[in-house]
Amino acid sequence: MTPRSIPLLACLVLSPAAGLAQDGPAFDCANAESSAEKLVCHDADLATLDRRLADRFAAAIEVAEGLGVGAEEETNTLRAMQRGWISGRDECWKEPDLRACVEKEYLQREAELVAGFMLEAPSETFELICGPRALTVDIFATDLPGLRVEEGDSVYVGAQLETDTPGTYYMRSAGGLVMDADTITISDVHSEETACEIR
Repeated sequence: MTPRSIPLLACLVLSPAAGLAQDGPAFDCANAESSAEKLVCHDADLATLDRRLADRFAAAIEVAEGLGVGAEEETNTLRAMQRGWISGRDECWKEPDLRACVEKEYLQREAELVAGFMLEAPSETFELICGPRALTVDIFATDLPGLRVEEGDSVYVGAQLETDTPGTYYMRSAGGLVMDADTITISDVHSEETACEIR
């Protein structure tokens, strides 16, 4: 995926009639097997998140298919990652609070898709210098804020760790970013931290 070559897509808007026609999740509850799927089928708020994520995923697929060179590989990777996400969501049965885990999985995945495929315009963009590293940072105003960090030709995406930890983000397979009133630090996958300055 070429940084900043991805077009911004408008959010998918369901008509009132479509909303009334489907109040459950995007998948068929008759085929629900995991405890997570069964919970989503019986929880209206989680069902809404599932439909919303299905729309986000469809929008991301549309972006991936329109990339030209590398579109097929990007689309296949996206589909594989979504299957992996479903497997991860279904592992929430191991957590003491099944619902909290499932909700967080949906919110994190939505944030990653929006940030990774620029499905919305970022709410904030700034440049960071972190030692020898020059980074462009985009923040997205999804329910759980999303994060996109560009470094040269590399793009890292993630989300705020928790709804109650503003300014603390993970980056998938790339560490994390912490921004508070006085300091900004970035960490790598080995938890080694580097102080940053806004350029």
